[in-house]
Amino acid sequence: MNAPTMKSKLIRGATGDWEVVVGMEVHAQVMSKAKLFSGASTEFGGAPNSHVSLVDAAMPGMLPVINEECVAQAIRTGLGLNAKINLKSRFDRKNYFYPDLPQGYQISQYQEPIVGEGEVTVELGDGDTVTVGIERLHLEQDAGKSIHDQHPTMSFVDLNRSGVALMEIVSRPDIRSSEEARAFLSKVRSILRYLGTSDADMEKGNLRADVNVSVRRPGEGLGTRCEIKNVNSIKFVGQAIEHEARRQIAVIEEGGRIDQETRLFDPAKGETRSMRSKEEAHDYRYFPDPDLLPLEVDAAFVDKLKGELPELPDAKKARFVAGLGLSAYDASVLVAEKETADYFEAVAEKRDAKLAANWVINELAGRLNKEGKSIEESPVSADRLGAILDLIQDGTISGKIAKDVFEIVWKEGGEPADIVEARGLKQVTDTGAIEKVVDEIIAANPEKVAQAVAKPTMIGWFVGQVMKSSGGKANPQAVNELLKKKLGIPD
Repeated sequence: MNAPTMKSKLIRGATGDWEVVVGMEVHAQVMSKAKLFSGASTEFGGAPNSHVSLVDAAMPGMLPVINEECVAQAIRTGLGLNAKINLKSRFDRKNYFYPDLPQGYQISQYQEPIVGEGEVTVELGDGDTVTVGIERLHLEQDAGKSIHDQHPTMSFVDLNRSGVALMEIVSRPDIRSSEEARAFLSKVRSILRYLGTSDADMEKGNLRADVNVSVRRPGEGLGTRCEIKNVNSIKFVGQAIEHEARRQIAVIEEGGRIDQETRLFDPAKGETRSMRSKEEAHDYRYFPDPDLLPLEVDAAFVDKLKGELPELPDAKKARFVAGLGLSAYDASVLVAEKETADYFEAVAEKRDAKLAANWVINELAGRLNKEGKSIEESPVSADRLGAILDLIQDGTISGKIAKDVFEIVWKEGGEPADIVEARGLKQVTDTGAIEKVVDEIIAANPEKVAQAVAKPTMIGWFVGQVMKSSGGKANPQAVNELLKKKLGIPD
């Protein structure tokens, strides 16, 4: 890392520069039809306590049975994170009390997780990349949900989430800014969605992050960290780190010390607040779950899963750049979300990839952002956008008219070719008709003619006037050629 980049990540305090150190624990709900240790449904949005088996409710004598698909999903994720897959792992009981934890313990993996060390390469806005180490990924079951706002004196418990499989992805403390943290979480979410191992929907609570923040003087050892629990948006992760780092710096600079604790982020106030002192691992009294044998998978099973993995964002970006000639920036934008990459590839098939990228990134994405829609909600399908590009490339319409056609398809639907035909939007290629307009504009602007002869780049003004006069229908190439001929400007 070069010195200017390092400097830009430091936070200026009253007594000098500080470095923020961040590690993250990302909790992703496993995409599976059934829970980790029972056959109950994982479907979102069911009536309270409608997706609960006797195992989830911790009825006496009910024994957990491992869901093989959840194991496969964890392995796929580990492979996507370039991580070591442990052929032998173990489930432990993590003992603590919550009203929505019926067993009085959580089945998790502590000392022997299913996935070991890996790494994720993260791109930043300035084109820099950082590598964030992955310490481990382990499987565990989720707790239920306590509801406190339905009754003035009682709390309700919904066990629909109880027993749902979670993957906890633990990073190393390699993150040095809120920007890096946001980029890391975005990249992990993207990998999960490409793999199909989690829908990673933060609005549904299917992706949450615990953020560990500490500060130190550059070059010193690690400071005391505070954990910010259950941050549920990428934006809030950045805000929480910014506030917490500055809070810690202020405490230390005023002569205080940082207590290791768990904190919550309040989005309304943009600040963190204390929740409880941080428990250490031994407080959970981990021990091997006596109802579950050690989990063993063979190398052939892992190899089979590896062979079936889809193309991941980094590989797709490399292909877009090397194979399709896109810029690194455009390729990064297109591969960030799987749905956008799929849409682009459908549009770009057998067409000019750069033209397709320009329309997907600028026209389509710009309009989607303006209206707050996802690409899956786009009124313009990939087939219809492709049809618009075909009309541009075969000379039927100009780029300007194409934007009008796009607008009509967006608002009213319909096939682009039919719209162009019905509304008389075809490009004028008849040189006689174009020449008449060119002659009129030249005759009306003798001063501009003299300027264009002296400075040929002024021809652009005439092109604009002709296009305006023709309602954008004149063929731009024909307009350019005629103007050069009339004005005596060499090619």
